Amino acid sequence: MALIQIQQPAPTFSAEAALPGGEIGTINLADYRGQYVILFFYPLDFTFVCPTEIYAFADKIDEFRQRNAAVLGVSVDSVHAHLAWLNMPREQGGIAGTPYPLISDLDKQIARDYGVLLEKPTIALRAVCLIDREGIVRSIMVNDLSLGRSIDEVIRLLDALQYSEQSGGVCPANWQRGEPVMEASLEGVRDYARHLVAAD
Repeated sequence: MALIQIQQPAPTFSAEAALPGGEIGTINLADYRGQYVILFFYPLDFTFVCPTEIYAFADKIDEFRQRNAAVLGVSVDSVHAHLAWLNMPREQGGIAGTPYPLISDLDKQIARDYGVLLEKPTIALRAVCLIDREGIVRSIMVNDLSLGRSIDEVIRLLDALQYSEQSGGVCPANWQRGEPVMEASLEGVRDYARHLVAAD
């Protein structure tokens, strides 16, 4: 299992998906060129940690949209399983009201192409891939099955990417939106270190 490479084009795909509102449609990754894409993989429908992550992405959807980012979920379930889960209320363990597509990767090819497919059991790990407007992979985070993700960290990385693109600078550890970026030089490191000392 080899992860996709940072700074390389994201593997393209065309697949069936359960769309908001209960429709079945086709999602083509290429159609999202010009937008940032948050492509996240989760193991299975009707499970335990997975709905908490789907809720968390759903609850932050406006923040992603404000940043010109589309959220796409992927699992190895059928599109019909996705729809059944979408029709179940949250209080019963369902994901009703999810405002972004859930892609069916029934043949496991998308998870395999992104390097996040477990062979036993044949399900995807918890991965988040940040793809830029040109279709280039800028970040991928992968968690084991029992470890839920921080959606705030996904937003922070998206902010860092966008700010770095706009400013030409680099974002230091724990950088948050609105903070200055660093110049990618020894003097930039010195300035940052002096800022930290002054803050103490």
